[in-house]
Amino acid sequence: MITGELKSKVDGIWDIFWAGGLTNPLDVIEQITYLMFIHDLDEADTRRIKESEMLGLPFKSIFSEDVEIGGIKVNGDQLKWSVFRDYPAERMYSVVQEKVFPFIKNLHSDKDSAYAKYMGDAIFKVPTPLMLSKVVDRLDDIFDDISKSGNTDVRGDVYEYLLNKIAQSGVNGQFRTPRHIIRMMVDLMEPESNDIICDPACGTSGFLISSGEYLKENRKKEIFYDKKMKEHYMNHMFHGYDTDRTMLRIGAMNMMTHGIENPSIEYRDSLSDQNPDREMYTLILANPPFKGSLDYDIVSTDLLKVCKTKKTELLFLVLFLRMLKTGGRCACIVPDGVLFGSSRAHKTIRKELVEENRLEAVISMPSGVFKPYAGVSTAVLIFTKTCAGGTDDVWFYDMKADGYSLDDKRSEISENDIPDIIERFHNRDAEKERKRTEQSFMVPKQEIAENDYDLSINKYKEIEYVPVEYPPTEEILGNIKEIENEIQTELKELELLLKEN
Repeated sequence: MITGELKSKVDGIWDIFWAGGLTNPLDVIEQITYLMFIHDLDEADTRRIKESEMLGLPFKSIFSEDVEIGGIKVNGDQLKWSVFRDYPAERMYSVVQEKVFPFIKNLHSDKDSAYAKYMGDAIFKVPTPLMLSKVVDRLDDIFDDISKSGNTDVRGDVYEYLLNKIAQSGVNGQFRTPRHIIRMMVDLMEPESNDIICDPACGTSGFLISSGEYLKENRKKEIFYDKKMKEHYMNHMFHGYDTDRTMLRIGAMNMMTHGIENPSIEYRDSLSDQNPDREMYTLILANPPFKGSLDYDIVSTDLLKVCKTKKTELLFLVLFLRMLKTGGRCACIVPDGVLFGSSRAHKTIRKELVEENRLEAVISMPSGVFKPYAGVSTAVLIFTKTCAGGTDDVWFYDMKADGYSLDDKRSEISENDIPDIIERFHNRDAEKERKRTEQSFMVPKQEIAENDYDLSINKYKEIEYVPVEYPPTEEILGNIKEIENEIQTELKELELLLKEN
């Protein structure tokens, strides 16, 4: 979570761009992202050299040889952030504009890759050497602070804050899923080395990156010591779609700096006929947009056949079922209305999840999770596509704290249900004996069906009323009388003192 000090430093960079005449918020965020990417390339390359030495695996640095740029050979070392940041302003500007930027635009050898596709129209817009020098110094300061704090998701924190600025400017009110919520969902799903993972509303690819990090931490030997599995990880495992080219560009850069060479990141309206995907993925992780209503004519007809609605949150659930292979799993965030909405479309999709597939868990999250960008109450739904039922009991959890205060400040606090959620989800058999008065419990499918497939936790949670015992009336009245006598005595004593004086 971004701190007040970091906000102040990002504001300082924003002010430098503004004072220099670059006032379009999207231009500013893109230029900052490019520079952060250049920094991260250097850092990631150094890290991978060390990792490959530890694992005994071959690795060729992207900066190890002379690089041809515009027909001229350039020493790779010059292109490193750690080298050019120490140059005088004029030389730094020349190197970044004429060498580093063309280098990152053409970094991926596969011209059909997502990276090449979305970096092709990237433009370096920093207008003066002095501005570049100031921005590089400020970013260096930010990276130093982040390094000391141990928070590695630099781009995520800064980007989240910049998105808020864009929303305030009335341009693009998107907001990113908090990093710890993404990681919770990934830990719940435990991706496997042979999974094919998709986020149909990927934004900056947070779910895909977190899945990749999980696999590196937990399946490293399976993937990186097996040529076939490594090729799958680098080229075929990760798929993401979005309708915002800025997001896709940032997502492609994000994936590359996290060591995923060729993900499938596509410009696509997932709910339209542009999306032909059927039974392709084994795992979907998503926080789809809740934009309200769409026109029927822009929604894929086969989605409307299952659930005729204009609400994006319901259409995405139908889409997930269509895109998953049989046996595929999904963890997605939905607004609370999906859980208890009374319309025919709401009931249809809930019944589809419970009766035709295997609904496993409903994790209700507090309304402050997405603050300061939104105050909507949400839940995580976890289900497996079976096309043949399989729901026996559904696990409900009432998350009350996520490790941060639930106000606009979102300060770090000690209360955090996430470790408990992950542990209990993976040991759900032990949850069957828990009472409905506790924070988590199981509800049989039959009971859910009898309640119109209502999935709100409050429908099943029982509140334990603890009786409060009061003293007998005579005792209370006696105490009151005793207090009155004491007050009268004190008043008389005060009256005598006043007369004496």
